[in-house]
Amino acid sequence: MPRGVILVVCFCVCTARTVVGFGMDPDLQLDIITELDLVNTTLGVTQVSGLHNTSRAFLFQDAEREIHAAPHVSEKLIQLFRNKSEFTFLATVQQKPSTSGVILSIRELEHSYFELESSGLRDEIRYHYIHNGKPRTEALPYRMADGQWHRVALSVSASHLLLHIDCNRIYERVIDPPETNLPPGSNLWLGQRNQKHGLFKSGAVECRRMSCPPLNCSPDSLPVHIAGQCCKVCRPKCIYGGKVLAEGQRILSKSCRECRGGVLVKITEACPLLNCSEKDHILPENQCCSVCRGHNFCAEGPKCGENSECKNWNTKATCECKNGYISVQGDSAYCEAVSSDSPLLVGFPYSSGNSFGY
Repeated sequence: MPRGVILVVCFCVCTARTVVGFGMDPDLQLDIITELDLVNTTLGVTQVSGLHNTSRAFLFQDAEREIHAAPHVSEKLIQLFRNKSEFTFLATVQQKPSTSGVILSIRELEHSYFELESSGLRDEIRYHYIHNGKPRTEALPYRMADGQWHRVALSVSASHLLLHIDCNRIYERVIDPPETNLPPGSNLWLGQRNQKHGLFKSGAVECRRMSCPPLNCSPDSLPVHIAGQCCKVCRPKCIYGGKVLAEGQRILSKSCRECRGGVLVKITEACPLLNCSEKDHILPENQCCSVCRGHNFCAEGPKCGENSECKNWNTKATCECKNGYISVQGDSAYCEAVSSDSPLLVGFPYSSGNSFGY
Protein backbone atom coordinates (compact mmCIF):
# COMPACT_ATOMS: atom_id res chain seq x y z
CA MET A 1 0.00 0.00 0.00
CA PRO A 2 1.42 3.47 -0.83
CA ARG A 3 2.83 5.52 1.99
CA GLY A 4 0.51 7.97 3.73
CA VAL A 5 -2.82 6.72 2.38
CA ILE A 6 -6.24 6.77 3.92
CA LEU A 7 -8.29 3.70 3.04
CA VAL A 8 -12.06 3.73 3.26
CA VAL A 9 -14.38 0.75 2.93
CA CYS A 10 -18.03 1.92 2.93
CA PHE A 11 -19.59 5.35 3.13
CA CYS A 12 -23.19 5.83 4.13
CA VAL A 13 -25.35 8.75 5.28
CA CYS A 14 -28.62 7.86 7.01
CA THR A 15 -31.33 10.31 8.11
CA ALA A 16 -32.60 8.11 10.93
CA ARG A 17 -31.05 6.35 13.87
CA THR A 18 -29.05 3.25 12.94
CA VAL A 19 -29.89 0.31 15.17
CA VAL A 20 -27.96 -2.63 13.73
CA GLY A 21 -25.78 -2.45 10.61
CA PHE A 22 -27.57 -1.06 7.58
CA GLY A 23 -30.92 -2.67 8.45
CA MET A 24 -33.17 0.28 7.73
CA ASP A 25 -35.39 1.83 5.11
CA PRO A 26 -33.21 2.27 1.96
CA ASP A 27 -35.11 5.49 1.20
CA LEU A 28 -33.58 6.99 4.32
CA GLN A 29 -29.96 6.27 3.45
CA LEU A 30 -27.44 7.18 0.76
CA ASP A 31 -24.64 4.81 -0.25
CA ILE A 32 -22.05 7.38 -1.26
CA ILE A 33 -19.64 5.09 -3.09
CA THR A 34 -22.43 3.71 -5.27
CA GLU A 35 -23.99 7.12 -5.91
CA LEU A 36 -20.67 8.63 -6.99
CA ASP A 37 -20.22 5.72 -9.45
CA LEU A 38 -16.53 5.30 -8.68
CA VAL A 39 -16.37 2.19 -10.87
CA ASN A 40 -16.73 4.39 -13.94
CA THR A 41 -14.58 7.24 -12.66
CA THR A 42 -11.17 7.32 -14.31
CA LEU A 43 -9.55 10.71 -13.72
CA GLY A 44 -7.33 10.39 -10.66
CA VAL A 45 -8.98 7.16 -9.45
CA THR A 46 -7.58 3.64 -9.75
CA GLN A 47 -9.31 0.45 -8.66
CA VAL A 48 -7.20 -1.69 -6.29
CA SER A 49 -7.64 -4.56 -3.84
CA GLY A 50 -9.79 -3.81 -0.81
CA LEU A 51 -10.00 -4.90 2.82
CA HIS A 52 -11.07 -8.48 2.02
CA ASN A 53 -9.73 -10.78 -0.68
CA THR A 54 -12.94 -10.43 -2.69
CA SER A 55 -13.51 -6.71 -2.08
CA ARG A 56 -12.32 -3.77 -4.16
CA ALA A 57 -11.13 -0.30 -3.29
CA PHE A 58 -10.22 2.87 -5.16
CA LEU A 59 -6.96 4.77 -5.01
CA PHE A 60 -7.27 8.55 -5.26
CA GLN A 61 -3.90 9.93 -6.34
CA ASP A 62 -4.45 12.89 -8.67
CA ALA A 63 -4.45 16.27 -6.91
CA GLU A 64 -6.37 17.75 -9.84
CA ARG A 65 -9.25 15.28 -9.57
CA GLU A 66 -12.81 16.26 -8.66
CA ILE A 67 -14.85 13.57 -6.92
CA HIS A 68 -18.29 15.04 -6.26
CA ALA A 69 -21.93 14.18 -6.79
CA ALA A 70 -23.78 14.68 -10.06
CA PRO A 71 -26.71 17.17 -9.98
CA HIS A 72 -29.37 14.43 -9.61
CA VAL A 73 -27.46 12.90 -6.67
CA SER A 74 -27.10 16.33 -5.05
CA GLU A 75 -30.86 16.81 -5.34
CA LYS A 76 -31.40 13.40 -3.77
CA LEU A 77 -29.11 14.44 -0.92
CA ILE A 78 -31.00 17.71 -0.40
CA GLN A 79 -34.30 15.81 -0.22
CA LEU A 80 -32.78 13.24 2.14
CA PHE A 81 -31.79 15.88 4.70
CA ARG A 82 -34.82 18.15 4.32
CA ASN A 83 -36.66 18.71 7.64
CA LYS A 84 -34.64 15.94 9.32
CA SER A 85 -33.30 16.44 12.82
CA GLU A 86 -31.53 13.07 13.01
CA PHE A 87 -28.82 11.61 10.79
CA THR A 88 -25.86 9.24 10.99
CA PHE A 89 -22.66 9.10 8.99
CA LEU A 90 -21.02 5.66 8.73
CA ALA A 91 -17.58 4.80 7.39
CA THR A 92 -14.78 2.31 7.84
CA VAL A 93 -11.39 3.97 7.62
CA GLN A 94 -7.73 3.09 7.71
CA GLN A 95 -5.59 6.19 7.94
CA LYS A 96 -1.81 6.30 7.91
CA PRO A 97 0.00 8.35 10.59
CA SER A 98 0.73 12.04 9.97
CA THR A 99 -1.94 12.44 7.28
CA SER A 100 -4.71 14.99 7.49
CA GLY A 101 -7.63 16.12 5.37
CA VAL A 102 -11.34 16.07 4.66
CA ILE A 103 -12.97 12.63 4.42
CA LEU A 104 -16.37 13.84 3.23
CA SER A 105 -17.95 17.25 2.77
CA ILE A 106 -21.50 18.41 2.02
CA ARG A 107 -21.28 22.08 1.21
CA GLU A 108 -22.68 25.03 -0.70
CA LEU A 109 -20.04 27.48 -1.92
CA GLU A 110 -17.96 28.21 1.22
CA HIS A 111 -20.49 26.84 3.73
CA SER A 112 -19.94 23.35 5.17
CA TYR A 113 -23.29 21.88 6.21
CA PHE A 114 -21.68 18.55 7.03
CA GLU A 115 -17.96 17.94 6.92
CA LEU A 116 -15.90 15.22 8.57
CA GLU A 117 -12.21 15.94 8.82
CA SER A 118 -9.44 13.82 10.31
CA SER A 119 -6.15 15.28 11.52
CA GLY A 120 -3.30 12.87 12.11
CA LEU A 121 -1.15 15.83 13.08
CA ARG A 122 -3.31 16.87 16.03
CA ASP A 123 -4.91 13.46 16.57
CA GLU A 124 -8.47 14.70 16.37
CA ILE A 125 -11.66 14.29 14.35
CA ARG A 126 -13.49 17.48 13.40
CA TYR A 127 -17.14 17.86 12.60
CA HIS A 128 -17.95 21.11 10.75
CA TYR A 129 -21.55 22.30 10.37
CA ILE A 130 -23.80 25.38 10.15
CA HIS A 131 -26.02 26.76 12.94
CA ASN A 132 -28.21 29.82 12.34
CA GLY A 133 -26.16 30.68 9.26
CA LYS A 134 -22.84 30.60 11.12
CA PRO A 135 -20.08 27.95 10.94
CA ARG A 136 -19.52 25.68 13.93
CA THR A 137 -16.79 23.09 14.59
CA GLU A 138 -16.65 20.28 17.12
CA ALA A 139 -13.11 19.00 17.70
CA LEU A 140 -13.09 15.44 19.02
CA PRO A 141 -9.61 14.33 20.14
CA TYR A 142 -8.94 10.80 18.90
CA ARG A 143 -5.98 9.12 17.19
CA MET A 144 -7.52 7.60 14.09
CA ALA A 145 -4.39 8.05 11.95
CA ASP A 146 -2.61 4.96 13.30
CA GLY A 147 -2.60 2.67 10.27
CA GLN A 148 -5.35 0.47 11.73
CA TRP A 149 -8.91 -0.11 10.53
CA HIS A 150 -11.58 1.87 12.39
CA ARG A 151 -15.36 1.81 12.12
CA VAL A 152 -16.71 5.35 12.53
CA ALA A 153 -20.32 6.35 13.28
CA LEU A 154 -21.15 10.01 13.83
CA SER A 155 -24.79 10.54 14.84
CA VAL A 156 -26.66 13.79 15.41
CA SER A 157 -30.12 14.04 16.92
CA ALA A 158 -31.23 17.66 17.26
CA SER A 159 -28.58 19.07 19.66
CA HIS A 160 -27.18 15.69 20.67
CA LEU A 161 -23.92 14.48 19.07
CA LEU A 162 -22.68 10.92 19.46
CA LEU A 163 -19.39 9.49 18.15
CA HIS A 164 -18.77 5.74 18.05
CA ILE A 165 -15.47 4.24 16.92
CA ASP A 166 -15.11 0.47 16.66
CA CYS A 167 -18.54 0.13 18.30
CA ASN A 168 -17.33 1.98 21.41
CA ARG A 169 -18.96 5.24 22.49
CA ILE A 170 -16.14 7.80 22.39
CA TYR A 171 -17.95 11.12 22.75
CA GLU A 172 -21.41 12.34 23.66
CA ARG A 173 -21.98 16.11 23.51
CA VAL A 174 -24.68 18.74 23.43
CA ILE A 175 -24.10 21.04 20.45
CA ASP A 176 -25.91 23.82 18.61
CA PRO A 177 -28.51 22.11 16.37
CA PRO A 178 -27.11 21.83 12.83
CA GLU A 179 -29.02 23.18 9.84
CA THR A 180 -30.16 20.28 7.66
CA ASN A 181 -32.26 22.10 5.06
CA LEU A 182 -29.51 22.21 2.43
CA PRO A 183 -29.80 25.13 0.00
CA PRO A 184 -29.97 24.62 -3.78
CA GLY A 185 -26.49 24.16 -5.21
CA SER A 186 -25.28 22.02 -2.30
CA ASN A 187 -22.91 19.28 -3.33
CA LEU A 188 -21.17 16.26 -1.88
CA TRP A 189 -17.38 15.86 -2.14
CA LEU A 190 -15.36 12.76 -1.32
CA GLY A 191 -11.79 13.09 -0.08
CA GLN A 192 -11.75 16.86 -0.52
CA ARG A 193 -13.56 19.98 0.57
CA ASN A 194 -14.04 21.46 -2.87
CA GLN A 195 -12.32 21.80 -6.24
CA LYS A 196 -9.45 23.81 -4.77
CA HIS A 197 -8.93 21.73 -1.64
CA GLY A 198 -7.38 18.43 -2.67
CA LEU A 199 -6.93 15.22 -0.77
CA PHE A 200 -4.88 14.36 2.27
CA LYS A 201 -1.68 16.10 3.29
CA SER A 202 1.19 14.37 5.08
CA GLY A 203 4.14 15.68 7.06
CA ALA A 204 2.84 19.23 7.42
CA VAL A 205 0.09 21.21 9.05
CA GLU A 206 -3.24 21.17 7.24
CA CYS A 207 -4.29 24.21 5.24
CA ARG A 208 -7.49 25.60 3.89
CA ARG A 209 -6.40 27.03 0.61
CA MET A 210 -7.67 30.37 -0.62
CA SER A 211 -8.94 30.45 -4.20
CA CYS A 212 -8.26 34.11 -4.99
CA PRO A 213 -7.59 34.74 -8.68
CA PRO A 214 -4.26 36.36 -9.65
CA LEU A 215 -4.43 40.13 -9.98
CA ASN A 216 -2.93 42.04 -12.88
CA CYS A 217 -3.41 45.61 -11.73
CA SER A 218 -2.77 48.45 -14.15
CA PRO A 219 0.26 50.72 -13.52
CA ASP A 220 -1.99 53.36 -11.90
CA SER A 221 -3.56 50.98 -9.36
CA LEU A 222 -2.54 48.69 -6.49
CA PRO A 223 -4.00 45.50 -4.96
CA VAL A 224 -5.73 46.21 -1.64
CA HIS A 225 -8.00 44.46 0.82
CA ILE A 226 -11.59 45.69 0.92
CA ALA A 227 -13.77 45.25 4.00
CA GLY A 228 -16.01 42.18 3.70
CA GLN A 229 -13.90 40.54 0.97
CA CYS A 230 -11.20 37.90 1.36
CA CYS A 231 -9.39 38.53 -1.91
CA LYS A 232 -7.58 41.69 -2.84
CA VAL A 233 -8.92 43.94 -5.60
CA CYS A 234 -7.27 46.60 -7.76
CA ARG A 235 -7.86 50.20 -6.68
CA PRO A 236 -6.40 53.47 -8.05
CA LYS A 237 -3.26 54.61 -6.24
CA CYS A 238 -2.25 58.11 -5.14
CA ILE A 239 1.15 59.80 -5.32
CA TYR A 240 2.22 62.62 -2.99
CA GLY A 241 5.74 63.99 -2.88
CA GLY A 242 7.09 60.88 -4.58
CA LYS A 243 5.38 58.58 -2.06
CA VAL A 244 2.91 56.00 -3.39
CA LEU A 245 -0.27 55.47 -1.37
CA ALA A 246 -2.80 52.66 -1.75
CA GLU A 247 -6.56 53.03 -1.30
CA GLY A 248 -7.37 53.98 2.31
CA GLN A 249 -3.83 54.99 3.27
CA ARG A 250 -3.28 58.44 4.75
CA ILE A 251 -0.52 61.03 4.78
CA LEU A 252 0.00 64.00 7.09
CA SER A 253 1.25 67.22 5.49
CA LYS A 254 -0.35 70.52 6.47
CA SER A 255 -3.52 68.53 6.90
CA CYS A 256 -4.52 64.86 6.92
CA ARG A 257 -5.32 63.41 3.51
CA GLU A 258 -6.57 59.96 2.53
CA CYS A 259 -6.26 58.17 -0.79
CA ARG A 260 -9.75 57.52 -2.20
CA GLY A 261 -10.29 56.48 -5.79
CA GLY A 262 -6.88 57.79 -6.85
CA VAL A 263 -7.47 61.21 -5.25
CA LEU A 264 -6.10 62.56 -1.96
CA VAL A 265 -9.10 63.72 0.06
CA LYS A 266 -8.79 66.02 3.07
CA ILE A 267 -9.83 64.35 6.31
CA THR A 268 -11.14 66.40 9.23
CA GLU A 269 -10.81 63.97 12.10
CA ALA A 270 -9.92 64.85 15.69
CA CYS A 271 -7.06 62.78 17.06
CA PRO A 272 -7.58 61.18 20.49
CA LEU A 273 -5.72 62.41 23.57
CA LEU A 274 -2.70 60.25 24.38
CA ASN A 275 -1.89 58.98 27.86
CA CYS A 276 1.89 59.15 27.44
CA SER A 277 4.65 61.72 27.37
CA GLU A 278 5.33 63.57 24.11
CA LYS A 279 8.68 61.82 23.66
CA ASP A 280 6.77 58.52 23.45
CA HIS A 281 4.47 59.75 20.66
CA ILE A 282 4.97 57.91 17.36
CA LEU A 283 3.26 58.39 14.01
CA PRO A 284 2.05 55.10 12.52
CA GLU A 285 2.78 54.32 8.89
CA ASN A 286 0.18 55.80 6.50
CA GLN A 287 -1.80 57.42 9.33
CA CYS A 288 -2.32 60.97 10.57
CA CYS A 289 -2.81 60.54 14.32
CA SER A 290 0.03 59.67 16.67
CA VAL A 291 -0.12 56.82 19.18
CA CYS A 292 1.89 55.91 22.24
CA ARG A 293 5.04 53.84 21.86
CA GLY A 294 4.25 50.15 22.24
CA HIS A 295 0.82 50.54 20.65
CA ASN A 296 -0.85 47.23 19.70
CA PHE A 297 -1.38 47.65 15.95
CA CYS A 298 -2.51 44.02 15.62
CA ALA A 299 -5.63 44.84 17.67
CA GLU A 300 -6.94 47.05 14.88
CA GLY A 301 -5.62 45.24 11.80
CA PRO A 302 -4.53 43.79 9.49
CA LYS A 303 -6.79 40.74 9.20
CA CYS A 304 -4.57 37.65 9.02
CA GLY A 305 -5.83 34.22 7.93
CA GLU A 306 -5.82 31.11 10.11
CA ASN A 307 -2.39 30.02 8.83
CA SER A 308 -0.72 33.40 9.31
CA GLU A 309 -0.16 35.51 12.39
CA CYS A 310 0.03 39.23 13.08
CA LYS A 311 3.41 40.75 13.97
CA ASN A 312 3.53 44.06 15.84
CA TRP A 313 6.24 46.54 14.80
CA ASN A 314 7.15 50.07 15.93
CA THR A 315 4.85 51.89 13.49
CA LYS A 316 2.68 49.17 11.92
CA ALA A 317 1.52 45.55 11.96
CA THR A 318 2.03 42.92 9.26
CA CYS A 319 0.86 39.37 8.59
CA GLU A 320 3.47 36.61 8.45
CA CYS A 321 3.02 32.97 7.53
CA LYS A 322 3.39 30.45 10.33
CA ASN A 323 6.21 27.90 10.22
CA GLY A 324 5.57 25.34 7.49
CA TYR A 325 3.42 27.69 5.39
CA ILE A 326 4.00 29.93 2.39
CA SER A 327 2.03 32.93 1.18
CA VAL A 328 -0.75 32.51 -1.36
CA GLN A 329 0.05 34.62 -4.45
CA GLY A 330 2.54 36.68 -2.46
CA ASP A 331 -0.02 37.78 0.17
CA SER A 332 1.11 36.74 3.66
CA ALA A 333 -2.37 37.38 5.06
CA TYR A 334 -3.31 34.01 3.53
CA CYS A 335 -0.90 31.09 3.64
CA GLU A 336 -0.90 27.44 2.56
CA ALA A 337 0.97 24.43 3.90
CA VAL A 338 4.20 23.30 2.30
CA SER A 339 3.59 19.58 1.78
CA SER A 340 2.99 16.89 -0.79
CA ASP A 341 -0.37 15.30 -1.41
CA SER A 342 -1.02 11.75 -0.22
CA PRO A 343 -3.35 9.38 -2.06
CA LEU A 344 -6.77 8.32 -0.86
CA LEU A 345 -8.32 4.86 -1.19
CA VAL A 346 -12.05 4.20 -1.20
CA GLY A 347 -13.59 0.72 -1.24
CA PHE A 348 -16.91 -1.08 -1.53
CA PRO A 349 -19.28 -1.56 1.45
CA TYR A 350 -19.21 -4.71 3.49
CA SER A 351 -20.93 -7.79 2.12
CA SER A 352 -23.79 -9.42 4.00
CA GLY A 353 -22.64 -10.94 7.26
CA ASN A 354 -20.22 -8.09 7.84
CA SER A 355 -22.74 -5.48 8.96
CA PHE A 356 -21.56 -2.40 10.72
CA GLY A 357 -23.52 -1.03 13.64
CA TYR A 358 -23.53 -0.29 17.33
